Amino acid sequence: MHTPRLLAALLGGVLLIALTPTTRASQLPSERSNILFLFADDQRADTIAAHGNLAIQTPNLDKLARSGVSFQRAYMQGGMQGATCVPSRAMLLSGQSLFRIDEKLMRDPTWPEAFRDGGYATFVSGKWHNGDASIAKCFQSARSMFTGGMTDPMQAPLRQLEGGVLGKPKKTAHHACEVFADEAIRFLNEPKAGPFLCYVPFDAPHDPHIVPDDFKTQYDPASIPLPPNFLPEHPFDNGEMKIRDELLLPWPRTPDAVRSMLAEYYRYVSYLDQQIGRVLDALAASPHANNTIVVFSSDSGVARGSHGLIGKQNLYEHSLRVPLIVSGPGLPRNVSTDALCYLFDVFPSLGGLCGVKGPASSEGLDLSAVLRDPSKAGRPHLQFAYRNVQQAVRDDQWKLICYPKIERTQLFDLKADPFETKDLSSDPLQATRIGALTSLLPGVPR
Repeated sequence: MHTPRLLAALLGGVLLIALTPTTRASQLPSERSNILFLFADDQRADTIAAHGNLAIQTPNLDKLARSGVSFQRAYMQGGMQGATCVPSRAMLLSGQSLFRIDEKLMRDPTWPEAFRDGGYATFVSGKWHNGDASIAKCFQSARSMFTGGMTDPMQAPLRQLEGGVLGKPKKTAHHACEVFADEAIRFLNEPKAGPFLCYVPFDAPHDPHIVPDDFKTQYDPASIPLPPNFLPEHPFDNGEMKIRDELLLPWPRTPDAVRSMLAEYYRYVSYLDQQIGRVLDALAASPHANNTIVVFSSDSGVARGSHGLIGKQNLYEHSLRVPLIVSGPGLPRNVSTDALCYLFDVFPSLGGLCGVKGPASSEGLDLSAVLRDPSKAGRPHLQFAYRNVQQAVRDDQWKLICYPKIERTQLFDLKADPFETKDLSSDPLQATRIGALTSLLPGVPR
């Protein structure tokens, strides 16, 4: 039997949106759907077993994927700083592109504010990396907030929002992800007079890869396959080779070191999966089980040995693609879509499903039609940038990456070469294609 909750999951940097249960369009409830938005930190799109990764254990995300629509080509757009989670989260919540966002979320109205104005109770617990002041601006209630970039999750300094003001941080008594899940469960169990938006931005599996000692899932590094695009070193200086992330392992990267890092990373993903399962179980047992859209996604992917890189300060697929799953009443189950989309299209699509009008400053597309019919097309192409050193564009098949500081270009056929291992930019037969894609590149500051 199907559980009464909605599940959803997307690959690689995958964004998941899940709507609860087995309800079909003809059975949609008259009241507006609630939203439970579960958001990971640095989770690659290819770290969900149901999407083909046979080395990892993610039973709860697998269930979510089987209950909803998985976007196989969902992306964050990049960043103008090394901590790309800051712009990524700002894009998600504002519905604005990388080139227009206010990273502090104070200049323009946000989508959580739009849901509040539309009659939704709005709640957040988790990582917030966009300035203290914007928490109370965006959400009506907030508990156990980590207002930083990274920390030891067993000793995370968490803060409470009281009277519109964040209190002093206090060290957590439990793993931060467990606390965030506890707060979400508590919120789900509280009486509700109307629809709600519950946003849970976890800080996993961002490094340091720390889980409780008694967490049983373990991975033998020798059993972890190397990424198909593993390299000991990146073939050239991409403009960001000395940032903190790239110093987590020495050069050249060795297979053993990368496998050990992936074993720790996978264990953290599995721990996050366990906490997500706790929240989904609480939803299934609640009065909201049949009328809640569940979304799962991540703010970015990460390299972890791919292309000789460790971090996310690059424009390859492993760092830009995110898991995205949407599951809920009236949505198809256990299907995937190849529609191209940005993370900042997610809230406009939820607004389309829930009848909430977004801010006038939002640039995201309402892709709710894709959620109802995954065969429909998304965006025709996507643009990306990292600081002033990298820019890229992709369409349905081809991806062009340019490095303006060193006048270097890469061209990949993503259908034939999804791991970006064969640079075709020097092929004379590709000159016309390179010219056409170059015309679509975003401008980057010099």
